[in-house]
Amino acid sequence: MELTLLESKKTYAKIEVSGMDETLLYPLVDELMRDKDVSEAKYVTGHQQLDKPVIYVKVKKGKPQTAVKRAAAKISKEFKEARENLEKQLK
Repeated sequence: MELTLLESKKTYAKIEVSGMDETLLYPLVDELMRDKDVSEAKYVTGHQQLDKPVIYVKVKKGKPQTAVKRAAAKISKEFKEARENLEKQLK
């Protein structure tokens, strides 16, 4: 997965995503919207074969990039816990 910062302002960021599909984009944006410091978060996929997905994040306070990092850390932890629970149950 590769992230490219396309546009960054004080309260807004536009980030292009390579190597990630909606399977991870949706939980990331969902977690961003749960953040009290985020006022808007969405992603646009465009054409499946020609365009890379783009995440848009607008924050009430703080940096948009920091909000994305926080959200990614939270969903990473959730996926890790889910994997560990699954491994325990399948022994």
